[in-house]
Amino acid sequence: MNAFWIILTGSLVATCCSLLGCYLILRRMAMVGDAISHAVLPGIVIAFLFTGSRESVPMLIGAGLLGVFTTFLIEFFHRYARVQADASIGVTFTWLFAIGIILISVFAGQVDLDQDCVLYGEIAYVPLDLWITEGGLSLGPRTLWTIGIVTVLIILFIVLGYKELFLTTFDPAYAAAIGISTSVWYYSLMTAVSLTTVASFESVGAILVVALLVAPPATAYLLTDNFKKMLLLSVMAGILASAAGYYLAVWIDGSIAGAIATVTGIEFMLAFLFSPSRGILLKRKQLKPTQH
Repeated sequence: MNAFWIILTGSLVATCCSLLGCYLILRRMAMVGDAISHAVLPGIVIAFLFTGSRESVPMLIGAGLLGVFTTFLIEFFHRYARVQADASIGVTFTWLFAIGIILISVFAGQVDLDQDCVLYGEIAYVPLDLWITEGGLSLGPRTLWTIGIVTVLIILFIVLGYKELFLTTFDPAYAAAIGISTSVWYYSLMTAVSLTTVASFESVGAILVVALLVAPPATAYLLTDNFKKMLLLSVMAGILASAAGYYLAVWIDGSIAGAIATVTGIEFMLAFLFSPSRGILLKRKQLKPTQH
C-alpha cells in the first residue's frame, strides 16, 4: 500500500508540474520553479517571525506569498529593466535568497529554521502522515489530499483558460490585439506555478519538483509539434517516471526522489536520440546518402 501512495503522489505532482512546465518551456522560463524554491526563504522567515511557530501551514502561506511576489519581480525586471527573462530570474532568486539568509542570521540565528526542515518534503514519508478523522477513519496521506486539490485546480485552470494561455504563449502580440490581457494571463500562470511548486515541495521535495517542471515537458517538446499532444505526452512521461523511479529506488535501495528525477533524465535522453522528428541519431541516418 505504501508503494501505491508514493506512486500516486508522484503522479499527481508530475501531472500539474508537467502541464505548467510546457508553458514555461515555450516561454523560455523553465527555471522559474528553481527560482521560487530559493526565493521563498524570506517568506519562511517572516512567517516564523509573525507566528513564532514552525508549523507547516504558516510556513506554506509565507512561502506561497513570496513565490507569487517572486514571479511579479521577475516580470518587472524583464519588462522595465529590459533584461532577458533568464537574467531576471537569476537576479530575483539570488537577491531574495540572500535576504532570507540575512533575516535568519539576524532574527532567527538560534532557531533551526531552514528550508529543508520546514518546507521541503521527502516523498518516501508520504504514507506516514495520515489524515485520521476523530472517529478513527483513515483517509489516506494528508499530503495526497493537498496535492490532489492543487492538481484539480491546475487542470481546471488550463482547461478553462486554454485559448488565452495558448495565444499569450505563442503570439502575445496577436493576443493583445484581440483584447486578451497578456499581463493578466502571465501573472495567472505564474501564480499557478507558485502554488504548485510550494504545495509540491512539502509533498515530494524541491529537487523532484524542479525535475518534473522541466524534464517531462522538454521530452514531450522533442516528440511532437502539436501543443495538445505535448501536454498529454508530458503528463504521461511524468507519470511513467514516477512509477519507474519508485521501483528503481527499491531495486537499488536508494532515494526515491533521486530515482524519479533520474528516470526523467533518461526519458529526455531517449527522446533526444530517437525522436522521429528531432532525434539526433535518426536525423543522421536520414542524412546519410543512399548507396546504390
